[in-house]
Amino acid sequence: MKQISISNDIVPIGEFKTSISKWLKSIRDTGHPLVITQNGKPAGVLLSPSEYDALVHGKNFIDSINRGLADADSRNVYRTEELQEELQKRRMQRGSK
Repeated sequence: MKQISISNDIVPIGEFKTSISKWLKSIRDTGHPLVITQNGKPAGVLLSPSEYDALVHGKNFIDSINRGLADADSRNVYRTEELQEELQKRRMQRGSK
C-alpha cells in the first residue's frame, strides 16, 4: 500500500462530502488511501479496489503461513510418501465420481 501523505490524503468529512467524485478520482489516479476525519479524528479510510484486494490477498497469505507454522509446531504434517499416497487416493476418488 502506498504511504499516506499527511498534507494531501487526510480530509474532513464535510470537504469529502462536497467533492466525493474529486476524491475518488484522486484515489484512482494516485493509489494513495484517503483518511476521512470527523471532529478532527480519523473516522475512516477509503482505498482503491486494487489496494483493498492487495490487502486482503496479503492477509490471506499471512494467515495461510501461520496455519502452516502452527501445523508444523503441533507435528500435524505428512512425510513426502504419506502426502503422495493421500493425493493419489483423492485423485482416484475424484475419478470414480
